[in-house]
Amino acid sequence: MENNIREKKFISVVIYLHDVQEYLRSFLDTVIPACEENFEQFEIVCVDDACQDHTMDVLKKYVEEHEVKAVVSIVHMSFFQGVESSMNCGRDAAIGDFVYEFDDIYVDYDARIIREVYDRLLAGNDIVAASSKGKMQFTSKIFYALYNQTSRGNGKIGPETFRIVSRRAINRIKSMGQYVPYRKAVYANCGLRMDTVLYESRHLMVRKRNKEVSPERTALAMDSFIYFTNVLERISAVISALFLGLTVGMGIYIILDMFNSRKPVEGWLSTMGFLALGFFGVFTLLTIILKYLSVMLNLIFRQQRYMVADVEKVVKE
Repeated sequence: MENNIREKKFISVVIYLHDVQEYLRSFLDTVIPACEENFEQFEIVCVDDACQDHTMDVLKKYVEEHEVKAVVSIVHMSFFQGVESSMNCGRDAAIGDFVYEFDDIYVDYDARIIREVYDRLLAGNDIVAASSKGKMQFTSKIFYALYNQTSRGNGKIGPETFRIVSRRAINRIKSMGQYVPYRKAVYANCGLRMDTVLYESRHLMVRKRNKEVSPERTALAMDSFIYFTNVLERISAVISALFLGLTVGMGIYIILDMFNSRKPVEGWLSTMGFLALGFFGVFTLLTIILKYLSVMLNLIFRQQRYMVADVEKVVKE
């Protein structure tokens, strides 16, 4: 339903682009009319993560043909740097009061969802995500379940299609560190109110993913366990406990054997006792090292980690 009164807040729309010429027009046909209908002023920040196809040509042609009224900026990354670094760059370039983050341009939702997440934000939230009720990949289910079980923070994460964040949320995460390795996790643990708008996907199958960035997303998932969870510390601690139990058991066995007439193979008890104690020491040390590295990672977060080639303004001719 068309709104008679458009919102006066200045909106930024940050879009991640990497070899997505196939879906770009459909995405723009959904997002731009929704923004024009609902907001008086908005800008579009497109992050070109080293596109090798005709994505940029499709974008520029679309802006010219449809006479898009918003200011359209293209941030060209120096080389392929992945979703998170590119979106951090786009977020830093955005100047809006509220910022939409589209790191996935596959559209399986109705345009009204774009306005609905905004309304939820005005209802007292600082971060609102849109998420499909459709099927989720099995690997994603495992990742989110394991992550939420071992996360150092209280915030839980799940699959998201896009989100809108307030300027207060952006300032909050910037104060936590310039580099954000996994925005979803940082937003979930920044201490501000969050909400999720669930929608029925137009397609019953699992949402399509850009195959070009799938390896990068897999690597990000693995890194996230190190950055935001204590799963490695837990594994190391469990193994240390097992070897401690083995060491104690071997000690008891040796003491009991001293009063037993049956003699084992010479040197066997001392060798096994030494190995059990040695492995216990190794995994205890590993636990300490992992804890130390987790502290060091917090310092690394404060380094900015993206490189921009140039920023281009797309103007109507």
